[in-house]
Amino acid sequence: MLKNDIEKALNEQIAKEVFASNSYLSMASWCETEGLSGAQKFFYAQSEEEREHMLKLFHYVNGSGGHGLVPDIKQPINKYDSLHHAVNISIEQEAEVTKSIYEIVALSLSVQDFGTFNFLQWFVAEQQEEEQMFKSIKDILCLAGGKNANLFLVDKEIGRLKSIKE
Repeated sequence: MLKNDIEKALNEQIAKEVFASNSYLSMASWCETEGLSGAQKFFYAQSEEEREHMLKLFHYVNGSGGHGLVPDIKQPINKYDSLHHAVNISIEQEAEVTKSIYEIVALSLSVQDFGTFNFLQWFVAEQQEEEQMFKSIKDILCLAGGKNANLFLVDKEIGRLKSIKE
């Protein structure tokens, strides 16, 4: 049976995953309207992945005697100055999610909820992977030479990233 503070923290994490999914969906839509087919593909896949994370949390909470709650939907940004802008928002977003996961890990240890601690190890590894992936995208953008330099090649490379991971 989940302790109330753990259940509350996991439900807050569900809300963060829903927001991340919607944020990446918004980025994908913006990329699609800008003709960035590679980034569009990447962000649509990223949105789906965040939704899967949310469902994983729902199933864990419900399967552990708690109640996974559907959060209010917070509206993400829907216009971006550039692909750099979207990527920088993604980096900030992933850092926030990582911090939140680490806080729940620490909480689970402090209340000796070793089942939740064990469950969250997948998320710890996933967040390390996510942050590294977005750092790679930022590196690609920087190597390309500026805000819109070599955007065609950058877009193609970003589109390949999800194919490489899968």
